Amino acid sequence: MKTYLMGVIAMVVGSACSVGVVGSDLPVPKEDIPLTSKSETRTAVLASGCFWCTQAVFEEIPGVSGVVSGYAGDSKDKALYGIVSSHTTNHAECVQVTYDASKVTYGHLLHVFFYTHDPTTMNRQGPDAGTQYRSAIFYENEDQKRVAEAYIKQLDEAKVFAKPIVTTLEKLPPNGFYPAEQYHQDYAKLNPFQPYIQTYALPKAQKAKAKFGTTQPSATD
Repeated sequence: MKTYLMGVIAMVVGSACSVGVVGSDLPVPKEDIPLTSKSETRTAVLASGCFWCTQAVFEEIPGVSGVVSGYAGDSKDKALYGIVSSHTTNHAECVQVTYDASKVTYGHLLHVFFYTHDPTTMNRQGPDAGTQYRSAIFYENEDQKRVAEAYIKQLDEAKVFAKPIVTTLEKLPPNGFYPAEQYHQDYAKLNPFQPYIQTYALPKAQKAKAKFGTTQPSATD
């Protein structure tokens, strides 16, 4: 992620990382967790490549109150960027999305997730390669697992993507999300002119804002 390849390489791979692989026809999940009748704070932990990009995407979503870049999939002592980048851990770069369950559903967050990255590439998004860049959903409970499994099956059966989805479903243990170093937080927002951010993160965030930035699910029982 830090080793940014300029010129021709960036132009070739940029679109794959920036805008995903589907258009506005990505179906919404048929199965979801209903909105709550009163405000309730919940979290979702999702990995879709570089966490700079993923954080920028989810900060555009109504009902989301906070997004933290971090690591999940391995132990706390290995949750350091230098170690994760050495390809010797099972950590994935991911984000913890904090949201109001009376305003946005878990399924809606998964809709955003699949809309803004390519879930068919194994351990890679654009120029970033390695298991830390895998597409993964770290479910916190059985309801999240149920919705994620059903949505992946729905998308695969509809052949929305040209290839099968390789997104992994991984159980997140209690306190299993580890915030990344402070310099990674809000990186895209604080460094809008950095070449990597301009090529990859900002187009993804703009795509998310254009489709989801002014809409959210209606309340359900």
